[in-house]
Amino acid sequence: TTIKLYLPQFLGAADSVAEPQTGNMIPRGTVQQTILVVEDDEKLRRSTVEMLRELGYTVMAADGAATALRVLDEHPDLTLLFTDVVMPDMNGRKLAEEARRRKPDLKVVYTSGYPRNAILDNGVLIAGVQFISKPFTLEQLALKMRDASTA
Repeated sequence: TTIKLYLPQFLGAADSVAEPQTGNMIPRGTVQQTILVVEDDEKLRRSTVEMLRELGYTVMAADGAATALRVLDEHPDLTLLFTDVVMPDMNGRKLAEEARRRKPDLKVVYTSGYPRNAILDNGVLIAGVQFISKPFTLEQLALKMRDASTA
């Protein structure tokens, strides 16, 4: 087997460096912004936590509402709750209501694999809330976190 690999020849100066593009910069968070991710699916929870850490946030995780409320009580510095809407023990809306009762200034972003309209039509969420559909990209997540933080 023979493999030939053709690469373009570089004819520019050896010290030239491309200017960074600023138009497509992904918004980044800070370690001062602490997000609690509540997701009952372990793989999705780990993936979301990794993405948020890559974006620069401090992140904590919980596998359900009961754990999330304990974490919230133990860490009053939490700034945002990122919660799945459909979970076995308590849905995301009820979790957010209880979390905001304990910490009124807490920002909330909901996520679900179900379409937004289906969740709204069934009364699980109300119109006007911060919502991101699964699956989401790193850029979509970054933009949603920025929107939620400034709302």
